[in-house]
Amino acid sequence: MTQVLAALGLPSADRIVCERLRKRGITMFYTVGEIARKLNIPPSTLRYYDKEGLLPFVERSSGGIRMFSDKDFESLSVIECLKKAGMSIKDIRLFMEWCAEGDSTIPKRLSMFRRQREQVLSQITQLKETLEILDYKEWYYETAAQAGTCAIHETLDPKEIPDRFRSIQQKLKNTQENP
Repeated sequence: MTQVLAALGLPSADRIVCERLRKRGITMFYTVGEIARKLNIPPSTLRYYDKEGLLPFVERSSGGIRMFSDKDFESLSVIECLKKAGMSIKDIRLFMEWCAEGDSTIPKRLSMFRRQREQVLSQITQLKETLEILDYKEWYYETAAQAGTCAIHETLDPKEIPDRFRSIQQKLKNTQENP
């Protein structure tokens, strides 16, 4: 924010006053770099979002500097959430357009979020399965490292395999046998 205030030509004493106003809930503005730090994303991401039409709400100073408010932070947080959830830029733009259209698009937005939630739940299921295989392979190689050979797994009694890995091992063996 200090960069925006400096860009607006405010002396340092005025910048301190502006900081105090912001802390009292009065709208203040942040630069691309400052809002990027708050979101923990690179400033180039915000510039890209702006170029792609995801930030029609962002104000600009007379010098063309993007000025983000605390309210913009909420919108940007939702955009980041949707991006992390795997939503395409095209669909995020559509969502932002619906937001701008107002309450008449609430059912569309709700439907969009429900679909995306289902996709995320599916991804979580897939990631859990992936993690189980990684855990199994970690145990597999720890056991092999202790024995000094992977051949140990050919002679292990099934009872020596941890319960949680037996079904994974069988699944992997079936995949190898039936490519």
